Parts: sequence; C-alpha cells; structure tokens
Amino acid sequence: MVRIKRLVLDVLKPHEPNSLEFARAVAQKVGGCSVKLTVTEMDDKTATTVLIVEGDDIRFEAIQEAVSQMGGSLHSIDEVEVAAGARDPD
Repeated sequence: MVRIKRLVLDVLKPHEPNSLEFARAVAQKVGGCSVKLTVTEMDDKTATTVLIVEGDDIRFEAIQEAVSQMGGSLHSIDEVEVAAGARDPD
C-alpha cells in the first residue's frame, strides 16, 4: 500500500475564512496530520497560499473537499512524498 506522507499545494482562498480558520478546517477534515499555510500573495478578494500537509497517511480527497467547502480552489500539486509498505515475499 502506498501512503501519502507530504503534500505541498498551491491553493487560492478567499479572505474569509482567515488563514488560521482555513488551516484548522483542513487539519480537522484530514485528521492525524499537521498543516502549514503560508500566504504568498494577496489581492482585493483572494489570497494565494502554499498549503503543506504532513502525516502518515494523508487523504488527498479530504483536502480537496475541505478547500472546496471553504470557497478555495486547488491550483497545483507542487510537491509529493509517498511511502510504500513492505513487499510480500515471493
């Protein structure tokens, strides 16, 4: 089984919810992970952010759902770290 350990995502989010609420909502939705959100650019209505999620088995679909529910959009997956479990002996 291949597990996602780390994702670095480019996310466009509205000003509300603020960055703290946005990161908390992602962490709560995904569970068992740490979330770091950095604002890289702001305009009148939105903020471009880098969202870093780290954990033992990250559910990417849950991140997508959380971002969408808060009015954000995923622009790109900029970095991925995965780990595979041990292979069965032949």
